[in-house]
Amino acid sequence: VQLVESGGGSVQAGGSLRLSCSVSDNPYSASCMGWFHQAPGREREAVARLYSRGGTPFYADSVKGRFIITRDKAKDLVYLQMNGLQPEDTGMYYCAADQLYGTCRDVLDFPARGQGTQVTVS
Repeated sequence: VQLVESGGGSVQAGGSLRLSCSVSDNPYSASCMGWFHQAPGREREAVARLYSRGGTPFYADSVKGRFIITRDKAKDLVYLQMNGLQPEDTGMYYCAADQLYGTCRDVLDFPARGQGTQVTVS
């Protein structure tokens, strides 16, 4: 599975961005999709996770009620809608994928990941 993120940029606090992740090279094998965030000088943080066969998406407490993860299987895209952005949301956002079935593990353990897209909130 190959992943390419896009949609990052600079936005003022309170604004919104939608990140996209293009999934290629056997996208249907990616049963679990997710996003993680790395702020400057900080540890990576799992942000959101979605299982392709249903269930409730996972969100980190820091983004609950503000971020939404969705997947468009027809277009082989995964989105992260980011609303109410705050300066602490600044950093690199990475798309990640896994091929487990039945359950998804922590996003940070997903073996496939993209190069990331930068989000800056001021």
